[in-house]
Amino acid sequence: MHDIRAIRENPAAFDAAMVKRGISGASSEILAIDAERRAKIAASEAAQAERNTASKEVGAAKAKGDEVEFERLRTLVAEKKDQIARLEAEAKAEDERLRDVLMGLPNLPYDDVPDGADEDDNVEIHRWGEPPAFDFKPKEHFEIDGVKPGMDFETAAKLSGSRFVLMSGAVARVHRALAQMMLDIHTTENGLTETITPVLVRDEAMYGTNQLPKFAEDSYQTREGMWLIPTSEVTLTNIVRETIIDADYLPRRYTAHTQCFRSEAGSAGKDTSGMLRQHQFEKVEMVTICHPDTSDDEQKRMLGCAEGILQRLGLAYRTIVLCTGDMG
Repeated sequence: MHDIRAIRENPAAFDAAMVKRGISGASSEILAIDAERRAKIAASEAAQAERNTASKEVGAAKAKGDEVEFERLRTLVAEKKDQIARLEAEAKAEDERLRDVLMGLPNLPYDDVPDGADEDDNVEIHRWGEPPAFDFKPKEHFEIDGVKPGMDFETAAKLSGSRFVLMSGAVARVHRALAQMMLDIHTTENGLTETITPVLVRDEAMYGTNQLPKFAEDSYQTREGMWLIPTSEVTLTNIVRETIIDADYLPRRYTAHTQCFRSEAGSAGKDTSGMLRQHQFEKVEMVTICHPDTSDDEQKRMLGCAEGILQRLGLAYRTIVLCTGDMG
C-alpha cells in the first residue's frame, strides 16, 4: 500500500508518477480523506482530554457538596464519552476509506519503465532461440491427436462447468513432471526454499499482495469468508507480513507449486480456448524477500531462473519490459 506520509510530503511527485499509470489527480482525494481522518482523530483526542479533566473535577465537586456542579460535570463526562465513541467510529470509517483508495491504486513505476499505452509499446530487451518453422498449418494444443485423449473438457464441464479440464494419462504425467522439474531446478540449482502453503487465506493476506480490493471479482471466496489463492505469491509474500527481519538474514528466496483459482470475470473478449484462462490451474511461483537496495539484482536473478527453465525445455522466448500502460 502507498505510504500516506510520502504523499503528504510530495503530492506532485506522486501525481506525476500516477499519470504514467493513466490516473490523474490521485493525491487530491487521498489528501482530502486523510485530512478528514486526522481531524476526527484530533477531535476525539481533544474530547478525551476534556473528559479526563471533568472526571477529575467530579470528585472535587462532590466533596464540596456542590450538587449543581457535580451534576453538570457528570453529564459532561457522559456526553464526552458518547462524543468520543462517535468520533472514533467516524475516524475508523475514514481510515478504511483511505485504505481502500490507496489499495486500489497501482504501484508507482520506476523511472526507467518505458511510457506507453498498451502492449504495442512494450520494449523487447532479449530473445533466445527461434520459433520452429512448420511446413504445415500448426494445430492448437487441444487439437493435437496425441493430446486430445488426455485433455477432456467435456467431462470437466459436466463436473464443474466451463473453463476446467480433466487431464489423464500421458498429459497428466507431463503436467506433473513439468512442475517437479521446475521445483527440482529451483531448489537444487537456484537456491530457493521449497514451500507448501495453504490455498485458503484471510482478507489480510489478499490485501497484503494487493489482490484486494482490485481483484475481488476475479477471485473465489468461501461462505466463511476465506479466499482461494489466485497465485502462491499471496501466501509466500505474507509469510513475512507483520514481521521484522534482520537484514543479515536476507534475502529469503521461496518457491511453491500450488493450485490457483481465478474467476476470470474480466476476460470477456479474450482467448479462453483450451487450457487458457482456466478457473483452476497449477503454477510454480518464485518470491524473494530482500532489502530494497538489492531488489533490482534479485529481480534479475529471478528472471534468470525463469529463463533457465525455458532454455532447458528448448522453448524460444522474448524478454520484454512492460510499458506503464500494460503493467497491470
